[in-house]
Amino acid sequence: MHNAQPWMFRYLNGRCTMQLRGDPGRVMEKADPQNRALHLGCGAALFNLRVAAARLGREPVTTLLPTPDDPWLFAEVRLDLPVRRESDLAALHPAIRRRHTSRFPFTDEQVPDAVLDGLRAAALLEGAQLHVPDAWHLQELLSLIHDAESREALDPEVREELVRWTRTGPEDATTPKEGIPGRAFGPRQYDVTAPVRDFAAGRAVPGRDTAAFEKHPRLALLGTDNDRPGDWLRAGQAMERVLLRATLDGLACSLTSQALEWSELRWAVRDPVSAMGHVQMVIRLGYGPAGPPTPRRRVSDVLEIV
Repeated sequence: MHNAQPWMFRYLNGRCTMQLRGDPGRVMEKADPQNRALHLGCGAALFNLRVAAARLGREPVTTLLPTPDDPWLFAEVRLDLPVRRESDLAALHPAIRRRHTSRFPFTDEQVPDAVLDGLRAAALLEGAQLHVPDAWHLQELLSLIHDAESREALDPEVREELVRWTRTGPEDATTPKEGIPGRAFGPRQYDVTAPVRDFAAGRAVPGRDTAAFEKHPRLALLGTDNDRPGDWLRAGQAMERVLLRATLDGLACSLTSQALEWSELRWAVRDPVSAMGHVQMVIRLGYGPAGPPTPRRRVSDVLEIV
């Protein structure tokens, strides 16, 4: 969320095991009071670790470990076995560096059913579901997102948190390697038709243009049966598998979480005709330009070897 990169890795050399921990210093108390989105982000990082391990010939034997005794230890990944011959993880590796959130206009070209079926299968492989709502629920979903945007605009504490994790000025060597820079905001919408968050929050961004976005956005709901920390980690892995698969299929994507950040709106995001229990993320899919890369923290800041 907001490119906070809330993960820490610890490699236990004697056990050939990588631990994934959440970083409590990167929580967002207003937008993510339960740390649900933080778990999703860490789950996505965990999936990328699994893909990288498979690419190097190691089987990532993964155990999810969020427990009351150590709630910030999220997972352990053993890396001492050769990768299974039937594993499909390594094939996703080229998409890791290519995948960037795109807050730019998409075309109104339809995503083929075969491509959507592949994305649904990707979610299922990680124990989650991907549901594409029909036209009726899509309009309801867009209304909920606009409602959340209005609530955000009227809440000074939420706006302050957003400003803290976004940058509107020029970047240099001293710019923090976290948060969302202005070059990744995308253009301002000429007529608000697509659910793309305006991270400028009323601030001027030098060189930012205005553009018309797609009139009929294609959204997909990613969800799980239950809504506990382990489910959030599974959803994060499913989200990343879906995004990497979409990247290889030539799609551009962005994430829409505004309506999920308000408990009184989140329950209504779920499509009543689906079997999904809890929506964890809303994904915007389409054809358009890839977004620019955003900064990443140094390896030494997120990895410890013991």
